[in-house]
Amino acid sequence: MTFSDKNDELYILGIESSCDETAAAVVSGNKRVLSNVIYSQISEHKQFNGVVPEIAARSHLEKIDLVVQKALNDAGIEISGLSAVAGTCGPGLIGGVIVGATFAKGTSLAANIPFIAVNHIEAHALTVRLTEDNIEFPYLLLLASGGHCQICIVHSHDNFEVIGQTLDDSVGESFDKVAKMLNLGYPGGPILEKWAENGDEKRFDFPRPLCNKNSMDFSFSGLKTSVRILTEKIFAAQDNNHDQEKADICASFQRTVAEILVYKMNLAFEYCRKTGIAPNVAVIAGGVAANKYIRSRLQSLCEKQKTRFAVPPIALCTDNGAMIAWAGIEKFQKGQFATLDFKPRPRWPLGSAI
Repeated sequence: MTFSDKNDELYILGIESSCDETAAAVVSGNKRVLSNVIYSQISEHKQFNGVVPEIAARSHLEKIDLVVQKALNDAGIEISGLSAVAGTCGPGLIGGVIVGATFAKGTSLAANIPFIAVNHIEAHALTVRLTEDNIEFPYLLLLASGGHCQICIVHSHDNFEVIGQTLDDSVGESFDKVAKMLNLGYPGGPILEKWAENGDEKRFDFPRPLCNKNSMDFSFSGLKTSVRILTEKIFAAQDNNHDQEKADICASFQRTVAEILVYKMNLAFEYCRKTGIAPNVAVIAGGVAANKYIRSRLQSLCEKQKTRFAVPPIALCTDNGAMIAWAGIEKFQKGQFATLDFKPRPRWPLGSAI
């Protein structure tokens, strides 16, 4: 069976466990998401204001069988009807990665079907090809998540030209840490976005690191430090209610991050023109792509650049099994299968060989 002439008969199970979501999905070769089951560990980590790796790994171990079985049931497919199983093998919290990868390998062995090792970040990068029509290579990609921030030109499903990346913190990590400074709760990113809706985004002028240079690299540590210094100063006045200040900080921080991303993507468009690359679309992917404010600012940039803007649905921006299954389909098409001795990796650079 080949991908090209048997799309309707291709069904791949995707398993994701790289951080704090245990997820599984079944996707068909003709882009039908037959199931997409996610168990979130928010309640387990909320009291710690962040993900605790040991707790995450234990939760994956407890839930993965139930999640995978529900994904198969929702899809109305038996394990014997699968064409292959794809599992996240990195990067991520290694305990959780091992749980998901091992379960995927076991499923492969039990069903006598191919095992496909998927790079979690590549899966984010390719999701838009599942959810949108006519996303052809090459395309320009801003990948922004809790652990990564990169600008790439995606030449193929496994050929990523990284032209900009963070030198310290990622975007999502910065959102979470600022939310923690403000005692907003967990998970920080979505809560900060909600608080920003009631804030004045022009009240505070935060620095925009590396935005005075012709570089597509990012740095968010200085921005984060500036927010911390301001927060400590404001909170020193214990007799006041600080809710409005919190909202204004959230809005101003979010605006600053969006302006940094727009600035860097503008440089990326210039790079493409200078190098003769003609991306047919600009894409934002990863958990930060779920932020509606950032999406709207990047969409406006693409309109000015007269370039199509594409972003996965919000439900598929954060970690999920459907993106792993789709990345598996892309690899299945090329016959890129892994052996069962493939080692899970806590670090796995985008586009590197398996």
